[in-house]
Amino acid sequence: MSHAWTVRFVAPDADFEGAPLLRRRIRLDQGHGAPTSAVLRWTALGVGEVWLGGRPVTADVLTPGWSSYEWRLRYAEHDVTSLLDGEETVLAVALGNGWYRAPLGWGTRTAPYGEELAVLAELTVTFADGHQQVVGSDRDWRAGPSAVTANHLYDGQSIDARRHDPRWTEVSYDDSSWAGVHEVDVDRAVLQPYVAPPVRRISERVPERVWTSPAGRTLVDFGQNLVGWVRVSVAGEAGRTVTLRHAEVLEHGELGTRPLRGALATDRFTLSGGEDVFEPTFTFHGFRYVEVDGWPGDPDGLVEGLTAVVVSSDLRRTAHFACSDELVSQLHENVVWGMRGNFLDVPTDCPQRDERLGWTGDIAAFAPTAVRLFDVQDFLRDWLRDLALEQSHHDGMVPYVVPDLIKRMPNPPDFQPVDTTAVWSDAAVWVPWAVWQAHGDPVVLAETFDSMTAHVRRVRSKLSPNGLWDTGFQFGDWLDPDAPPEDAARAKADPSVVATACAARSARLVAEAAAVLGRTEEQAELATLAEELRASFNREYVHDGRVHSDCTTVYSLAIVFDLLDAVDREAAGTRLAELVAESGFRISTGFAGTPFIADALTSTGHVEEAYRLLLQRECPSWLYPVTMGATTIWERWDSMMPDGTINVGEMTSFNHYALGAVADWLHRVVGGLAALEPGYARLLVAPRPGGGLSWAESALDTPHGRARVRWDREGDRLTVQVTVPEGTSALVQLPGAPDQELAAGTHTVTATV
Repeated sequence: MSHAWTVRFVAPDADFEGAPLLRRRIRLDQGHGAPTSAVLRWTALGVGEVWLGGRPVTADVLTPGWSSYEWRLRYAEHDVTSLLDGEETVLAVALGNGWYRAPLGWGTRTAPYGEELAVLAELTVTFADGHQQVVGSDRDWRAGPSAVTANHLYDGQSIDARRHDPRWTEVSYDDSSWAGVHEVDVDRAVLQPYVAPPVRRISERVPERVWTSPAGRTLVDFGQNLVGWVRVSVAGEAGRTVTLRHAEVLEHGELGTRPLRGALATDRFTLSGGEDVFEPTFTFHGFRYVEVDGWPGDPDGLVEGLTAVVVSSDLRRTAHFACSDELVSQLHENVVWGMRGNFLDVPTDCPQRDERLGWTGDIAAFAPTAVRLFDVQDFLRDWLRDLALEQSHHDGMVPYVVPDLIKRMPNPPDFQPVDTTAVWSDAAVWVPWAVWQAHGDPVVLAETFDSMTAHVRRVRSKLSPNGLWDTGFQFGDWLDPDAPPEDAARAKADPSVVATACAARSARLVAEAAAVLGRTEEQAELATLAEELRASFNREYVHDGRVHSDCTTVYSLAIVFDLLDAVDREAAGTRLAELVAESGFRISTGFAGTPFIADALTSTGHVEEAYRLLLQRECPSWLYPVTMGATTIWERWDSMMPDGTINVGEMTSFNHYALGAVADWLHRVVGGLAALEPGYARLLVAPRPGGGLSWAESALDTPHGRARVRWDREGDRLTVQVTVPEGTSALVQLPGAPDQELAAGTHTVTATV
């Protein structure tokens, strides 16, 4: 429930180069005893940081993040009792453009939401005798310039240390020369408290290497593709500017900036002449390498002077995986790093180029992996609120990105008209279902059920008389490795086969959600729709176990989505294994098929084929990027070519989590730890050793406690160690052994394989 606000938004009378400082002196009421509590609630049009009494209120950054501002603007709430000291204090806020005002998108950019930065802040102080004093944003605030001379999420931030006066947050500071403020008319009904965790500094990294490129440029390698910024500690002559440009990769020994497209990804720091520390907290970059220009003194000083600050939503990691193949273990860590970088307030596609949008297809594909690797329940519940808001204002259509920037772009993308599309729009169903499966809390289904049903009913309205979803634009099996670089949608899989399969799956999942919630009418309605779609799929697309367009993706979807009868399922599994072998055990799937192909193989008895696909090192494969030194998941299987050149396609990112969806399979099938019931109330321990692996381990912090499976293989003997959390049980299924039921505790079981 939202707060009953007594204050209003205020904006500075001057823009101050897009980074104003605002402050208000506050005299605490006297005669009521000492303050016993103080709560600050605040938000902004833009992003901001806040101080009280000269001290930061929080470690959060980029608050209030990015939501569908038209209908929902989040506010933060902090206990600031410890920051009250004395009769007078100062409430101070620094503002930046953030997502609200900085031009976003690719091509011709636009400031998507508004032209004016503003703040809303309310401080409530309770005294010993129960008296309350409420003070906050009003016309008594003052506004002045900061040391920030430019700030943009894509292009970077410029800071002039000569303009910085650290006293500006203190009572003694003279703000008489500052400008005033004016009230801004904002509907406070859109204000909602945070559900998601805030964005914070997560960790730091120091340079691993500093060197001079063939062109004579100074380059720094932080050893990991990460998301955040570089904190710079430097001393030099006043007025000197140190420039940092960021990129994920090198090409021909130089910074590989072409994948950034229109994003400049450049920070500029002008020195004061003393000891300066710069931290550009109104931007973020996706990078591993930094090109430095203007550094005073010896380049060796960069090792001490630069620190990469990793920034992400503050998510608790819940899963760990490792195995005897170091490349596979590194693949898993690459998935973790890719998710961490792209879960920055919104589940973005990529963090580096002029895009960084909440593409629904990416998270639809990746959701089962996301809910395992980190506790993202509240993060995704928050984002799903924006999805539902966008959808409700688009006649049930789930947009391609949430928040929906595309509707505001002056030059709309080629894929027009924007409409409901498989996988992408299915995020309305697949994401909450994944959260429910991981946590076992039906609140996410209750919150999203109207959105889920609206999506499936809209899909029903798109079906042809033959019962197929074969009309309208589809992304299909996006980024099929056999598609040309300039046309990522030209996949082997017929897009109508993909769409109809996805429609059947979504209808079935919403029917199951209705059953959980006791919505019997909707359960019957949507179960009927799911069966009708299944029947249409088989009638039109399945003939003697062959699925129309006869490629790995269509078989994978048909098998995993349970669209086939027993005979056709067996034939489809055999055909899928044949196609995988014909491809030389190289990846032949894109966004639609990749999350499901390994499961399709293993569930139809083709475990060794799945392992050969996993362990393939030649391009395209999961391990090829690892052999090329990747530390995150790439957007394309061949984002970098074997000779070290960058893929010629305009759309090439080196930090895209979607194709890392295989990590969920690594945990469930290779590691052997899965859920038999939502929320891991009952576990399935069913490792499927193969591929020459001698051991594997999967650990997960379930809602009931830590679960762990570790298996070791010596010859034909398989030894499995299992930890079952209190209050749960586990069904153990090992090759060639009868099923076992384990109670809570630590157990060792063996089998002959």
